[in-house]
Amino acid sequence: MKTYVIGDLQGCAHEAQALLDKIADDAAGEARILFVGDLINRGPESLMALRRMKALSEASEGRVEALLGNHDLHLLAVAVGAQKASKSDTLDEILAAPDRDDLIAWLRQRPLAMFVDAHLMVHAGVAPQWDAAQTMALAGEVEAMLRSERWIDFLAQMYGNQPDCWDDDLEGIPRLRCIVNALTRMRLCLPDGTMDFAHKESESGPEGSGLVPWFDLPGRRTNEVTVVFGHWSALGLVLRPNLVGLDSGCVWGGKLTAVCLDDRTLLQVDCPEYRPHGKA
Repeated sequence: MKTYVIGDLQGCAHEAQALLDKIADDAAGEARILFVGDLINRGPESLMALRRMKALSEASEGRVEALLGNHDLHLLAVAVGAQKASKSDTLDEILAAPDRDDLIAWLRQRPLAMFVDAHLMVHAGVAPQWDAAQTMALAGEVEAMLRSERWIDFLAQMYGNQPDCWDDDLEGIPRLRCIVNALTRMRLCLPDGTMDFAHKESESGPEGSGLVPWFDLPGRRTNEVTVVFGHWSALGLVLRPNLVGLDSGCVWGGKLTAVCLDDRTLLQVDCPEYRPHGKA
């Protein structure tokens, strides 16, 4: 059974179905299909995308799974009043849907990291201090909180840019916030692993800033595994021996991309420009 990983959907349900059809043809049988997060928001069909994803996952006996991305966490926070909606959100249909509570309940059970066939999958990035085992363990800490009775209180305290660098001695909410920021928000970092959240629209930091992509940090402890991620549309598709970046800008008029982990087969669907570049 082949394994395919799909980049950020962001509410592009029509393109998602077209890509799933391509995967069905390519796999010629049952396939494992994994999504790297941001199933919803910004695109035109967030409710349809989330409903289809939930239905696929529940009917798949574990063959279809999705990570939590920053937009998925944003939906959870907005739904419980822990965060205000943004003008650029396309979440109203979900929030008004009759099955809203079921969709939210399903979404908050999703993982923040997966390790499949020697591939470590996250939405955004991995702190350079973490190896694959620690990444999975730390993701599990946040997952346990989101699945607990304290999940709403946690969402109310989840947002913030501090702490911006991992320390094993972090505790409580600051520890969980730092994990969330690395796994769902990180792009550029200083050489010591300090995360920068100001620069989103480029693939590198300003000249002289010292900022580099998190995956190019010296001494990154996940160099021994292949990391698969999304989140960074300005970066586009990245295919290296030990790195796969899958956010090819579907909602911005780019492509929705899937890669087969078994043989690096690339499958893509062209997408309309649902959001002009430079518009949040």
